[in-house]
Amino acid sequence: MQIQDLKINGVNNPVGFHMDSIICSWKVTHTKSQKQANAKIEVSADEDFCEIIFTKEGADLKQQGETLCMELKPRTTYYYRVAVTGDQGDSAVSGTYVFETGKMEEPWKAQWISAKKEDRFHPVLRKVFSVEKPVKRARIYGTGVGLFELYMNGEKLGQEYLAPYVTQYETNIQVLTFPAEGLAQGENTLEFLLGKGWYMGVFGLELQKHNYGDRMAAIGELHLEYEDGTEDVICTDGSWEYRGSMIEDSGIYDGEIYNELLWEGKENPWKPVNVLEHPEENEGTKNLVKSHLMDRLSLPVLAMEELAVQEIIHTPAGETVLDFGQNFAGFVEFDAAFPKGTKITLECAEILQEGNFYHGNYRDAVSTFTYISDGTAKKIRPHFTFFGFRYIRLTGWPGECRKEAFTGKVLYSDIERTGYIRTNNEKINRLYENTVWGLKGNFIDMPTDCPQRSERLGWTGDAQVFAPTASYHMDTRAFFHKFMKDLRDEQRFLDGGIPNYVPNIGHKPDCGSVWGDVATFVPHVLYQYYGTAEELEFCYPLMREWVEYIDRQDAARGGRQYLYNFGFHFGDWLALDGPTPTSFKGSTNDDFIASVYYYRSAQIVREAAGRLGKTEEAKRYQELEEKIYEAVLREFYTPSGRLAIDTQAAYVIALKFHVYKDRQKLIGQFKQRLMQDCHQIKCGFVGAPLLCTVLAEAGLFELAYDFLLKEGFPSWLYSVNLGATTIWERWNSVGEDGTISDTGMNSLNHYSYGSVMEFVYAYAAGIRPLEPGFAKAVIAPHPDIRLRKMECSYNSVSGNYVCNYEICGDGKMRVQVEVPFNCEAVVELPGYQEKSVTLGAGVYEYCYVPETDYRKPYSKDTTLNRIAADGNAMKVLAKYAPAIAGIAASGDPELGANTLEDISHKGFLPFEPEKLWQAVEELSELAVE
Repeated sequence: MQIQDLKINGVNNPVGFHMDSIICSWKVTHTKSQKQANAKIEVSADEDFCEIIFTKEGADLKQQGETLCMELKPRTTYYYRVAVTGDQGDSAVSGTYVFETGKMEEPWKAQWISAKKEDRFHPVLRKVFSVEKPVKRARIYGTGVGLFELYMNGEKLGQEYLAPYVTQYETNIQVLTFPAEGLAQGENTLEFLLGKGWYMGVFGLELQKHNYGDRMAAIGELHLEYEDGTEDVICTDGSWEYRGSMIEDSGIYDGEIYNELLWEGKENPWKPVNVLEHPEENEGTKNLVKSHLMDRLSLPVLAMEELAVQEIIHTPAGETVLDFGQNFAGFVEFDAAFPKGTKITLECAEILQEGNFYHGNYRDAVSTFTYISDGTAKKIRPHFTFFGFRYIRLTGWPGECRKEAFTGKVLYSDIERTGYIRTNNEKINRLYENTVWGLKGNFIDMPTDCPQRSERLGWTGDAQVFAPTASYHMDTRAFFHKFMKDLRDEQRFLDGGIPNYVPNIGHKPDCGSVWGDVATFVPHVLYQYYGTAEELEFCYPLMREWVEYIDRQDAARGGRQYLYNFGFHFGDWLALDGPTPTSFKGSTNDDFIASVYYYRSAQIVREAAGRLGKTEEAKRYQELEEKIYEAVLREFYTPSGRLAIDTQAAYVIALKFHVYKDRQKLIGQFKQRLMQDCHQIKCGFVGAPLLCTVLAEAGLFELAYDFLLKEGFPSWLYSVNLGATTIWERWNSVGEDGTISDTGMNSLNHYSYGSVMEFVYAYAAGIRPLEPGFAKAVIAPHPDIRLRKMECSYNSVSGNYVCNYEICGDGKMRVQVEVPFNCEAVVELPGYQEKSVTLGAGVYEYCYVPETDYRKPYSKDTTLNRIAADGNAMKVLAKYAPAIAGIAASGDPELGANTLEDISHKGFLPFEPEKLWQAVEELSELAVE
């Protein structure tokens, strides 16, 4: 037995994190036991566990998250471990893990310090000090605005970039904890290097600067504990000094200029800092009050991966372009050994046009790193910016440039990969990887819409639709926890409303459905995937106030209608059934979408209230839920139960959230709508992320696969065929000839449509939760011969679930299932004699002849389009109904969407009915190779 992956609040060995509660999780592997007989959590003040200060023990301790009810002290390291005994008598004790508190509520002795107001350059602040005695422990608690890096004796402390990240600066500024590595006995130099960042650089849709302040500043305390038991604190105060750094300018959108000759021929002496004793008295520093300082919630943003240059391209325009082969977010580090005065410029792009560099879709983002050399050799990188790119236009490089001189540093928050999928279809594999890379590129501290253009905002609608897929791909607990805190901080300024994005500079009152429903949907996902009631309690005020906000707005009209039919809504954004192919919105009625999401949000709050024991509130929201439901049926359904809004997105959300009078009638309408749309995707941000999942939940698996595997425009594989390495913002972001759409809003790294992978995890592979936190799961794969082999694993908070299957050439089905320790899975194997079996922990392998021969996919319900893709099937159809085979071969989109049974009812077409049915019979026996 082994005990692994111990985490506190979803973080491995957290240092300096704010802890609303302390939730310990772990996983057990390599055991013959299936169930837990006993578990014990021990927390100690020392690494040897001689001074145990907290113990929790019992057979019912939950591995997905057990709350440690203990009082914490500031600036303290705690050591913890978990011991487990299994039902077969084997046992193990984990290794020692730690969690360490920051300053918590401890008063600050330090002061905010900055350069003099007239010095507008990027400063470096320093303190030279001596350590005269052996040090037992040294920690720095500090932060800087807009961004900061901390150096001890010339070496950067920690591996993080872009700290202290993005927060609601009017409410809180995060403090980081650093072990004081490199501290020497004798003289030492501690430095803060400062940049502009989100706090004071140009940022936001209005492209304004100084959004939260106009002074780069820092605050910090170095706490020294000596071997002799004495202590000392070195604070930022008037004894520090500053001068200009080599950073000439920096910004999230524009990039950075690092000029090593910036001060050549100019005076740049060390000068006493300006102490901001009363920052609240000045507009430009009012957010720097100490009460805003809080221990961090942000996960570290790290260089999680490195990419090599795949090709150096010399374009027709005479440019030198580096191709990293992958669209990603981060920066380029390179080897610099140039003559003094050499100016190197790196400009970013996602795509080439006619073989030449192009970044017109970056809008106002300059996205450039400029370096001016002092003639010495070193590695160079930007400090206070990041870019979204695949290509770099390189100018100024003297002599030949080598691929090996450049390294792409991939930045994203330190989140653990949990999901893996691989199939026999390389295009699907590439699509899957594109969805993962879309997450990586947009999970830099907050879930953004895109990492490249002059936007990069935490759009709430994007996060809402992608959260389930994201939480299969990665362990999102801590990442989304911080995002929920950001939303709650902003919600307080909006009387319960949820902004369309954060940071919501100026507290714009714009709130709308789907985007605002992130307040309920993401906490629901967190509970379903991670099973932590404490997280649900943390999010509950956010959830409740969003629903109350809509209810108040509804009542303010002079009488509640129980419909969210007021205000602006983005609706089915970027759908293809709008007035024009490039319209921003589709044709689905905004009021219907908003009201259905209002219903679902009220339902989620009611469920949460019940789980949290809030009986009266649960009753209140049940009544509200029922009234919204009745109002939606009354307003948008006919008396006979037909949905009056005939669009793909309308059917998708009505089925997903169970808002209908007659489910089967609604499914029939949906199928008819899809046929009338020639089985072309017409829906946008609301409908498309859920499309395949809803088709699967309606039992229409073949149709779901049809959409997943479709390659022409519009489709998920359309972008793959055009060389995409991430998910695009629009179905038509790039034309078939490779020309990028000039819509003015066109990101090639936008994860929302990557939400289709929820279908692959949950229904194609069939792994989904039956109980919160995957304590019990269902494993019910639904194979399709077009994906005859699939390997899927999901390392849930409770442990690793696996479902691998293969449709073998002889017709047998091979399935491997893995269930983690102390969990159960209801397994429903395709075509197996036992329809359902509940399995405990273990690895199970099946090889059997299924009741349905999955090699033989054709029936009367097969569309002409699918038959047209199979040469052998076309031969059969041509033998009995040549005219129909001709129609299939022609690619006629309207008739191609018809099934063979549909065709049989079209007497105006040239075929003999009995021969068509002969074709159906022969096709049903045709095995796909």
